[in-house]
Amino acid sequence: MLTPEVMRQIRRIELRTRRLVDASFAGSYHAVFKGRGITFDSVRAYEPGDDVRSIDWNVTARAGEPYIKQFVEERELTVMLVLDASASILFGSVKRMKRDLAAELGAVLALSAISNNDRVGLLVFSDQIELFIPPYKGRNHVLRLIRDLMAAAPAGKGTDMVLALKTINRILQRRSIVFLISDFLLSGDEYLRELSLVSRRHAVIAVTLRDRLEQSWPEVGLVRLEDAETGAISWVDTGSEQWRKRFSAQTQRFYKARDSALAKARVDRIDLPSDGDYVQALAEFFRRREQHSRL
Repeated sequence: MLTPEVMRQIRRIELRTRRLVDASFAGSYHAVFKGRGITFDSVRAYEPGDDVRSIDWNVTARAGEPYIKQFVEERELTVMLVLDASASILFGSVKRMKRDLAAELGAVLALSAISNNDRVGLLVFSDQIELFIPPYKGRNHVLRLIRDLMAAAPAGKGTDMVLALKTINRILQRRSIVFLISDFLLSGDEYLRELSLVSRRHAVIAVTLRDRLEQSWPEVGLVRLEDAETGAISWVDTGSEQWRKRFSAQTQRFYKARDSALAKARVDRIDLPSDGDYVQALAEFFRRREQHSRL
């Protein structure tokens, strides 16, 4: 629902992310995500010093004088933001929820895309497809994406990443850049096969959202916990050192399994803690990708 507060929040995000894109990310985005190659543009009369390999012999024969082909870089790309909107995203032990972090990150990526004249689309999923906006260009289109990122009210609570990945594979006909934004709080075995299929056709970047309270618990006594997706309730004694160690060990096993799945699918990643700086994380990602492309 687009309440006045949501509209103000959208405007704040647009202003902040536009400054970030203009100041920091536009050049890095262009360097990392190149177009599909070089495409023919036009012909012009040959001038001394031009590469003779560029001569268009058909036009030259018709005109009676040499002409050369001119090419331009085909820059247009398609960027698809795939956002996990399951109930676990509505969690945050610091100032913002993981969903708020995802929305700001999506805004930065969308504005970076249109600054390079690329198309950008959005798919929001839970245990069903909540929203799909086809990729288009333009500021008004991106503002709609930001609006829907902020105002989305998912009907489902669970997570069906396989459904989302199958949908992406079906609707994206040409190679695209896919940002899969999720906390990945599910078994890697569930989505590994579909993620591998998508990564063979597209450039996939997994954005892993996490909260520090999901990794370790402080000693705060007896706590009532509710599973955001299933509604199951349990009471735990956080004062128990044994319980805290088991919790931490279980989290590390989960992270290891997730990391293994992403590595097997050959998917790059950006790690974003809800209390961290996504600007720094994005800058590091762009720097790493640019260095890798030079090898």
